[in-house]
Amino acid sequence: MDKAKLNEGMKKYTMVIALLFVAMFFTWQTGGKLLLPQNVSNLIAQNAYVFVLATGMLLCILTGGNIDLSVGSVVCFVGAVGAKLMESMGVNPVIAILIMLVIGTLIGAWQGFWIAFVRVPPFIVTLAGMLIFRGLSNVVLNGQTESITSGGFVKIFGGGANCYIPDIFGIEGFNLTSMLIGIITCVIYIAIQVAGRRNRIRKGYATDSLKSMIVKTIIICAVVLAFTYKISMYRGIPTALIWVVIVVLIYGYITSKTTTGRYFYAVGGNEKATKLSGINTDKVYFLAYCNMGLLAALAGMLTIARMTSAQPTYGQNYEMDAIGACFIGGASAYGGIGTVPGVIVGAVLMGVINLGMSIMGVDANYQRVVKGLVLLGAVIFDVLNKKSNK
Repeated sequence: MDKAKLNEGMKKYTMVIALLFVAMFFTWQTGGKLLLPQNVSNLIAQNAYVFVLATGMLLCILTGGNIDLSVGSVVCFVGAVGAKLMESMGVNPVIAILIMLVIGTLIGAWQGFWIAFVRVPPFIVTLAGMLIFRGLSNVVLNGQTESITSGGFVKIFGGGANCYIPDIFGIEGFNLTSMLIGIITCVIYIAIQVAGRRNRIRKGYATDSLKSMIVKTIIICAVVLAFTYKISMYRGIPTALIWVVIVVLIYGYITSKTTTGRYFYAVGGNEKATKLSGINTDKVYFLAYCNMGLLAALAGMLTIARMTSAQPTYGQNYEMDAIGACFIGGASAYGGIGTVPGVIVGAVLMGVINLGMSIMGVDANYQRVVKGLVLLGAVIFDVLNKKSNK
């Protein structure tokens, strides 16, 4: 029994274990530079778009292994429109933000219509979108760079040196406010775990052992505290992280606690059975791609804020980073399996690999080779796991 539980636990936390070993390897190879406070902070700031896009991509993948190849181009197009609105046309940044979100959602709805109601394969629709919106990005920007001078926009979406939560205590060299936020986060998490366990026991639901819950809680809190301690030694919590946390919390709740979230898993598990049970599967597909467009717009804002400019080349290969993070994080290539926390682990793993190789000075071409091999390995693991279960 214990051996069976151990095997089950190993399968469940394979990517977490892999992330730990990869982080240890690059820490060793870089002489500890990977874990310098500035590099830990940069890991979040530079990969914020991956966390956001991968969360949206997960919903598409859940519906049956479908993907969205257009997200990188949509990121670029929405960012280009936003930059033009704010800089060339003098539109208020708040209005520009709303317009960008609406444009992203409309793009998602347009692609979702063909996929959900006309049943054009997602690969074809989003491939066309990739070409269309990359071309429109060049048209909007006239092939040139549009600089972002709106300090408020840049600060809110995490670009520049001052885009961190300020320390109200004013301690030099350590952001105590950020550290306290990490401690409060752990306290809230512990309270939620205890309350949730009591609620499940009261209702007669199956629960993990108390020992298992305590170990899991200790590990997660230790990671959170170690992370916040590191970034507090640099400048504190970057504002980009706030957007990532908001997206993760919202979509983590939707996918695990709501009926709508269960529909995505049901469609990916068996679409015909789901349709026969009375669920409108067309609407599920449509919602997945509408949502992807919305999150692509948010990723576009994070991108142009970090770069403080918009360029026709932004967003290239973003779709591959998002797809890779999903599959590495445990999403099934067949659909119906995957979680938001798993996707975040996958995104962090990709970020650690990118950052570690960059610090080591590995050629960019070899970095692509490694990322490709990691993605292939994750999918092969999923396929073999499916066969062994059968």
